[in-house]
Parts: sequence; structure tokens; C-alpha cells
Amino acid sequence: MDLSSIVGSTTSGQEEKPVVEYKAQAASPFITGEVRLTVLENTLAATSPLDAIELAYREINALMLHDYTVRVSAESGEFLFSKLGTMCEAFYQELCDAYNKAVLRSLFVKGNPIKKTEGDYRYFEPTYNGSSKASILIFENSVVALPPDLGARRIPLCFISGIEKRDFEFTLKLSTSENYSFSRLGFETDVFEETIDQQLRLMRERSLEAIRELDPTLSAIQAMQIAKLMPRGVSAPFGQLGAIAPSFVSALESLLANSRISETYQIFKELCDPLQIYVGFKKGAGFTGNPDDETVSSDQYLLWLIAPSPDGRFAAVEFAESGSATFVYKTNGDYPRFALQLNRSLEAIDFKREVIRLSDEELRKPEYANYYMAAKRTAALQFVRSSFVGRVIHSSTESWMRRLTELWSV
Repeated sequence: MDLSSIVGSTTSGQEEKPVVEYKAQAASPFITGEVRLTVLENTLAATSPLDAIELAYREINALMLHDYTVRVSAESGEFLFSKLGTMCEAFYQELCDAYNKAVLRSLFVKGNPIKKTEGDYRYFEPTYNGSSKASILIFENSVVALPPDLGARRIPLCFISGIEKRDFEFTLKLSTSENYSFSRLGFETDVFEETIDQQLRLMRERSLEAIRELDPTLSAIQAMQIAKLMPRGVSAPFGQLGAIAPSFVSALESLLANSRISETYQIFKELCDPLQIYVGFKKGAGFTGNPDDETVSSDQYLLWLIAPSPDGRFAAVEFAESGSATFVYKTNGDYPRFALQLNRSLEAIDFKREVIRLSDEELRKPEYANYYMAAKRTAALQFVRSSFVGRVIHSSTESWMRRLTELWSV
């Protein structure tokens, strides 16, 4: 894969390439015979004298080049394009580049990569295992493995709990029970390991800065322990935070007291064990919860809460930036695991909260293409979405409490 063509895809101001039209022979359930192919920003267009289709990248699960034939595996079926002649590899390369740019957008990757290479890639997740050759990119806050299929992953550094190195292979272990291994990087192996180590150190330093800014009275040990619990805004339970530094809990409660969910927080404390309530905070991240307004000033704090039902079978999720509704989820009896998966999901979608409650039918709409592609490649997001029970609208305190307790007792 030509990495130079996808690098920089997350920034604006790029010169547009001229549109190239390729001639091919198509075999598929929807279009056959001689076609003309055009690789567009979000779709692959195929036209013949009698038919025309557009394959949206959100519906494509894999691309493959074999024996001078390009195979496109989509949700609607298999599409084979052959007899491309000398333009076969050029077409496949352009299609892969456009597809991977769409994948990067869906994974909310920002900026340009710090390092890039290609190598062997394996992933082990609670519900998926796989391996392939992939482009591997290191960004400021993540490592991205980019094969042209559903195995593409953005691996956030804030959830890395361990790094295992052996025989020219290194494995990133996440606190969410995911492992990602990379090998056959050649001379880039040591450089990649060093770059990841450096970015992890920078992330810890920034987390420490955010923690100390909120509570300047913390000792160095206290700040370090809290930063480890809450890297880049990951939520943590009040009980653990209070055991480290009561002053930090007081600082968070001061933020909550001046937010839209001040009353909600007080009610949560009455309905469940206050020590089990998770709180997350982040300073200015371009999120309000309103899909028409994704901006937050750099000096604003984003706040959210996760509260368990009395029996732990459900969890209520509240975002201070909206305050219009409470989201309710099943926990399958494991509330801490749900909270961890929600943390992973919110980070994966850049805190664009609507995706964690959209129905499957809504998610498939073209305007939610990025969310749909992200959900197909993020196990935690699939888990959280499948656990959604419903929303409780903040009309009045009494009706809100009544509806919440009803959903908690389903």
C-alpha cells in the first residue's frame, strides 16, 4: 500500500486528484459485463450502458487483488472486476487509498502520523481474532493498523496496560482485554517501539497536567495515581478517587455543582452507592452531544457520570453537556466491565455520544456513515450499543425518577 497517499488524509487543504475512469469486466449480483469504474471520496461508482451502481465504503467489508482481479466484498454481495489490463494495480491502489481514508475518518484519527510502516498484524479481542498484512501508523494518541478490511483498528494509547516484546514482535495489551501484535517490521521495529514509548510518556505528562490543573493541592504521588486511573479523561469511580485524594473528589464535585447535571448527581447518590458512581472529565474536546453543534471552547470541561442500579444489572449514563436525557444500559450483571467498555467506546468515537444510542436502522443512514464504520471495527462500541435499553427525558424530576426506576427494574 502506498502510505504517502493516505497520510495527511485527516487534514484539510489537500490538492484534489483528477478523477480517473477505469474500464473493466464486472461480475456481481447487480451489474455485469463491461463497466467503467470511478473511485470517489465515499463510494466506488460502476456504470454500464444499462446499469449504474455506487458502492458506499461503509458497506464494503474487504478489498483483495488476486490474479489480476479486484474482489470487493460488500454487505450486498461479491463484486469482481477483471480485464483492467495494465491499470489493474493502479485501480486497486486508488480504491484501497480512498477506502482507507474513509476508515481513518470513521475511526476519528486526527493529524498526520508520527511514524508509518507496513508489517504483519494480529489482533485478539473478546469476540474477534484475525491476522493480515497492514499499514501501521503511530499517531499522537493511538496506533492504527490499516488492512483494507474489517480488521482495521485504532488502538488508543490511554488503554494500554502492558507491552510485551519478543523476537522482533511487540504486543500492545489493553485493559479492555484486547491484544494487538505487530511483527516483520524490519529495521523499523526498534523505532516503532521507541516512538510508542515516547507517546505514552507524553500522554502521561498531559494527563498529569490536566489533573493538577483541576486540583493543584495534589501531591506528586496522588496526581500520578489519579492520572493512571483517568488518562485522557477516562472515567473512574468516586470510591477509588476518594481513596487517593478526597480533595480531588471535592474539585470534581465543584464542577458538577455548576453543571446541568448537578441535581441528577445528587439523585444518583441517593439511588445507589455514591462510591460506585463513575465520573469522567475532559477539557474542551469539540463535543456537546448535539450533532449540529460539535464545538466546546478550550476552557470548558466535559463531564459525564455512570451510575449503577441498586442491583447492578443496569447503568445510567448522564452527560452534562446536553442534560436533555439519561441513557440506560444493561450491564449483564457486571457493572465495572460495562463502565470500562463505555470508556473505550466514548474514546473511540471522539465523545460523539449519539452513536451509543442510535438504533441499528438509524446507524445505517448515509449521514452516520462514520459511526457505522466505527461500530463495525470497535468491539466495545458493539457491546455498548447492544446493551442500550432506552432514554429517560428530563421533563420533571418526578417523572424522570419514575421512568428511570422503571427501566432499572425491567
